[in-house]
Order: sequence, then structure tokens, then C-alpha cells
Amino acid sequence: MSDQKVSDKKRATRVAARIQQELSASLMEVVKDPGVRSVIVSLVRLSDDLRHANVYVRLVAGGDDAQERKKALAGLTRATGVLRREVTERAGLRFAPELKFFYDEGQDARTRIDELLAEVDKERKSKGGTPRGKK
Repeated sequence: MSDQKVSDKKRATRVAARIQQELSASLMEVVKDPGVRSVIVSLVRLSDDLRHANVYVRLVAGGDDAQERKKALAGLTRATGVLRREVTERAGLRFAPELKFFYDEGQDARTRIDELLAEVDKERKSKGGTPRGKK
């Protein structure tokens, strides 16, 4: 891999982190849609040319409800123009990246796994066994 491609990837990673910060701030300060108020930006993946951003979001509450997810994603889609402008200005970008929003299913799955493991530990303790990972 050439040095140019490596530096492009590093730059894309840095800019993606900055976009995540600016999107989070813009959602709290600029967007007035109540369906979007409980959204957290969990990850931004940016193309090497900085023109396309996949934005992964979660809900603070109600993430289990498919209707709430749809409502939040619809609100984000409606606010895309404002968010592109805000992110471009705040991050000092030359071009406004195209924003595509996705619900971050991975975080919910990780949370559910943690809950299940905690239940297993609780059951083991109540039966007099040792918790996971302890001997």
C-alpha cells in the first residue's frame, strides 16, 4: 500500500471522529425535531475521499422499538441538509460529505449479551458456584 493511501485512511479516520463530534453537537443545538433529540451518534465511517459518510446512531431510550428507530431515522433524513451544512462549517471541510444514517444494531446486541452474562453470573452465585472467569 502506498504512503498516500495510508495517509488518506488516517485522515479519513481523523475527520470521521471530528464529524461524529460535530454531528452530536448539531443534533443537540440545531435540530428541533423531537424524534431526533434522543439520538446518539455511535460511529461515523468516512470514505477515503471524504465525500461519503455512513453515520451509525442509537437511541438513548426506546432502541428496542422498531417504530422509534424508524421515526428517528426519518427525522435524521429530513435534517440531512442542515446537518451537512453544520458539519461542513464546524469541521472546516472543503466539501459537504453525503450523510447516510443507519441504526447501530451492534451496540444493542453487545448490551444484550452483557445482560445475559450478568444473569448467568447471578444464577451461578445463587447456586453456590463461582462466577465466570473466576477460579
